[in-house]
Amino acid sequence: MATPAQWIEGARLRTLPLAVAPIIAGSAAAYEFGDFRPGRAFLAFLVAFFLQVGVNYANDYSDGIKGTDEVRVGPLRLVGSGVAEPKHVKMAAFLCFGLAMLAGLALVWIANQWWFLAIGLSAVFAAWGYTGGKHPYGYMGLGDLFVFIYFGLVATLGTLFTQTSHLTLAGWVFAIAMGLISCGMLMANNIRDIPTDREVGKKTLAVRLGDTWSRRAYALEMIISLALVLLLVPHNPWYVLLFILIGPVMHSCFVVLSGNTGPALIPVLKQAGFVALAFSILAFIAVYLGHLNLFVEEVQQFTGY
Repeated sequence: MATPAQWIEGARLRTLPLAVAPIIAGSAAAYEFGDFRPGRAFLAFLVAFFLQVGVNYANDYSDGIKGTDEVRVGPLRLVGSGVAEPKHVKMAAFLCFGLAMLAGLALVWIANQWWFLAIGLSAVFAAWGYTGGKHPYGYMGLGDLFVFIYFGLVATLGTLFTQTSHLTLAGWVFAIAMGLISCGMLMANNIRDIPTDREVGKKTLAVRLGDTWSRRAYALEMIISLALVLLLVPHNPWYVLLFILIGPVMHSCFVVLSGNTGPALIPVLKQAGFVALAFSILAFIAVYLGHLNLFVEEVQQFTGY
């Protein structure tokens, strides 16, 4: 029987920044619009958190029973290592999906956006279908597309829309950036696993592209995610704060492009999570400072100073 510590490790908490970052980024866009609602942001966070943990357990279960994780490099896999019964890991995954749906139901009720229920259900099916079922899309090279859609567009724009009922330029930039960084993290993970994935017939996008082009794709995803901020700087000069991340982004690109393999790529996964979280926090700070500047200017105009 797996210990509590092993269940926590199996939840792969290092991936949680990718669940939190889109919520912060979407809330930053809502704040820029002038309608930030912390309560709704928290419910969106609960949805993202439980979906992320649920998909991690679901992947652990599905890859474990298929034998994909028998020679996996990286964190503990509950089923693949034999420390937990497959049915228990599957139950944990569906419990998390259920909690995500409850939080989502509360969010759409408060926001009065009932059509979001369809998006929420599709997110649960996408979470399970990544490696689960007879035809998992993660085994066909479509995982990156779904990660971009759900971790980028749906999570970020959904957070923004449930607070403001509007979509903005900042929201779209943040959503695309979050999606690209999430894809970068997945790409780095799959580059590490190319040899073992080939053996078991798991044709991820990294396997299909091959080692060299996968590494180039990672670099493009990370660099473009940061370059998109240039679209926002003319509207708020404080967005230049996000270019502090040039250092971490270029370092991770160097590590990947240098041909590192196996465990040497694990720090890149952590760095991608850090970049996503830092991006969203810096975006919120930039929006706050932009609003502060406007307030000061209005006071100066009113007082004549």
